Amino acid sequence: MNQASNILTLPTEPRDFGFYLDGGWIASGDREVFERASPAHGVPVTRIPKCTGDDLNAAVSSARAAFEDRRWSGLSGAERAAVLLRAAALIRERSEEIAYYETLENGKPISQSRGEVEGAASIYEYAAGAARSLHGDTFNNLGDKMLGLVTREPIGVVGLITPWNFPFFILAERVPFILASGCTIVAKPSEVTSATTLLMAEILTDAGLPAGAFNVVTGSGSEIGQALIEHNDVDMVSFTGSTAVGRRLLQAATGNFKRLGLELGGKNPQIVFADANLEDAADGVVFGICFNAGQCCVSGSRLLVERSVAAEFEALLVKKLSQVRTGDPLDPQTQVGAITTPAQAKTILRHLRGGPEEGARLACGGSVIETDAGQFIEPTLFSDVTPEMALASEEIFGPVLSMQSFGSVGEAVEMANDTEYGLAASIWTKDLDKAVATMRQVQAGRVWVNTTITGGPEMPIGGFKQSGWGRETGAYGVEEYTQVKSVHIELGERVHWVS
Repeated sequence: MNQASNILTLPTEPRDFGFYLDGGWIASGDREVFERASPAHGVPVTRIPKCTGDDLNAAVSSARAAFEDRRWSGLSGAERAAVLLRAAALIRERSEEIAYYETLENGKPISQSRGEVEGAASIYEYAAGAARSLHGDTFNNLGDKMLGLVTREPIGVVGLITPWNFPFFILAERVPFILASGCTIVAKPSEVTSATTLLMAEILTDAGLPAGAFNVVTGSGSEIGQALIEHNDVDMVSFTGSTAVGRRLLQAATGNFKRLGLELGGKNPQIVFADANLEDAADGVVFGICFNAGQCCVSGSRLLVERSVAAEFEALLVKKLSQVRTGDPLDPQTQVGAITTPAQAKTILRHLRGGPEEGARLACGGSVIETDAGQFIEPTLFSDVTPEMALASEEIFGPVLSMQSFGSVGEAVEMANDTEYGLAASIWTKDLDKAVATMRQVQAGRVWVNTTITGGPEMPIGGFKQSGWGRETGAYGVEEYTQVKSVHIELGERVHWVS
């Protein structure tokens, strides 16, 4: 399918993909194949090979050769930037095709997929500038006989493991920055959403990226992902996923002391003060829990509302949540699509049952939406939640919002920080002093004030506490994939130690 002229119809048969090695497609051949069914429609949409250990070794060898012979790392920032700019243009040319397969495999609304593809193109454009501006430092204060240089050099071969919730956008928050630094990549997408990563490999080759600089192996995380993490010829691993898997990755990376970049889980607070514009705040909170059906690491799933307006705010939320359009993700009017995997749907339903058992009050939603096919769950609000409940502490990763109340700024901050996570937070208030004071005390890598889940590639992303290590995007996102070398250059004749 090219540019997907019938973008809003289901495919008549699944599309066969190979995997991507050394600048070209490798057919599935006699390998086992994973057939992915649309989580919204139940029909097969893609077939992806289950790569072998030998396939992974070949991909790492390809990336190593491309790094060591300097076909990519030896280029100037301007030359790397040119490839990234061409890649951005090609993403836009193929945007409908990419968005289509993103929606088919993931279940997110086509309007959201289209927005993410456009956003991804702009990230490549930003990273092109970052490739040209990456620099080291000089020390001219060491005396007339010594000049000090600090260089930033690419770390080498990067293993990139991406999740199923934002397959193309999270890829775009990593790949162009890794490439801008001069590193080469072996990517392992989620086995349920591999198509758009494979399409991006083809786009990068067409944009002029040298063979071997970006390879894609497909298969399960437990087999291929684990082998990639443990591979002794991989210098760094960037992983986005759950905190539980992140802990296992820490242990697996000790073989060759890999550097790690980790963006992990979150239980992100939305703090609503009584002086906020409550209509705006309600709309933002609903967006924050419904975006991507709540399957979002920075989803605002933990609502903290000032006690004096809690009842009023709950009524606003119930009204807005009842108006959210949940349904077929191929319909451009849909706002919330399907739950991506049966396992995730099962997890969400467990929390929907457990909330009332723990004493929470179901304010709205709470049920599976019955359809002929697909996995759909109503946007849900639980009130009267207390800190010891699972609703208040566990990352549900679905359209489930838990509401608690507070009485003061200090109490709000204490409740916001009462979690092992520290990925993101949102603050709603018209009092600038209060906003700044709260922002400074909340422990999170990203904080939004009077908005949520927004921003661009200019600023870094990442977490505090058990939400991860390192930073992606922005200037930090390129530096993350470099290592620093100190160089001392002595000038003039040496004063001999042995006379």
